[in-house]
Amino acid sequence: MKRKTARLSLTAAVLVSMTLSGCGGGGGGAVARFLGGPADAPLDTFTAEQIFERGEFELERKREDDAAFYFGEVERLYPYSEWAKRGLIMQAFSYHKDKDYENSRGAAQRFIDVYPTDDDAAYAQYLLALSYYDQIEDVGRDQGLTFQALQGLRTVIELYPDSEYARSAILKFDLAFDHLAGKEMEIGRYYLRRDHYTAAINRFRVVVEDFQTTTHTPEALHRLVEAYLSLGLTQEAQTAGAILGHNYKGTDWYEDSFKLLTGRGLELEAAGDGWLRQVYRQMLQGKWL
Repeated sequence: MKRKTARLSLTAAVLVSMTLSGCGGGGGGAVARFLGGPADAPLDTFTAEQIFERGEFELERKREDDAAFYFGEVERLYPYSEWAKRGLIMQAFSYHKDKDYENSRGAAQRFIDVYPTDDDAAYAQYLLALSYYDQIEDVGRDQGLTFQALQGLRTVIELYPDSEYARSAILKFDLAFDHLAGKEMEIGRYYLRRDHYTAAINRFRVVVEDFQTTTHTPEALHRLVEAYLSLGLTQEAQTAGAILGHNYKGTDWYEDSFKLLTGRGLELEAAGDGWLRQVYRQMLQGKWL
């Protein structure tokens, strides 16, 4: 969060501490004194700052849903004020902390729409991306959210490259990208176990061509060796092994492919003129596809 918001959080924390230490009663009395008025007073009798501080008070108590409500009330009762702007970004943050990702997205998007040039627009965009990223499930689930997370993270990286959120967005982008490759690998292994070699090869090819910077590429190449050997396509298997030897010689996947190929009297060398041979040529030129 920006420094100005952090300062407000610190102020609220101090006020909360003073309030709680000054009373021996229940939470309701503490909140009433914190707001400076009776517990049942209408919110519109309080200033924007007081309502905002009530929201931060609820955050301190880890009642994020209540915090989001009060931050939203700041925006409703004092629209277009400085406090409304701060309340909106804090509402997006509170919803996210509460794992209410849909409402977090809504608040973050409203902030971007209303305050596109504000300093906190980068954080709003980052929250928007996180609302998808933090919902990414295991590789066995549908990956639609992963694609949306990638799109949102890319927006942060491209629009706010100098922001404090860009580095985190880059790291999360790489992890989400790796996650998609993992999905392709899972499906490819499924087909390979059932001897559906052509279908398996298509999945492993996607990893090699489209996700070559991920951690799954060495295994994908080894699985291609297995699948092509099972189909009797030795040249393609040799070429996949050659790529492994060139880029991933220190991996267990290379060792496994080496044993498979040499066990059949085959060399790990580029052969034939298929798609893997093209990958091999481009790899020797110092770049992938």
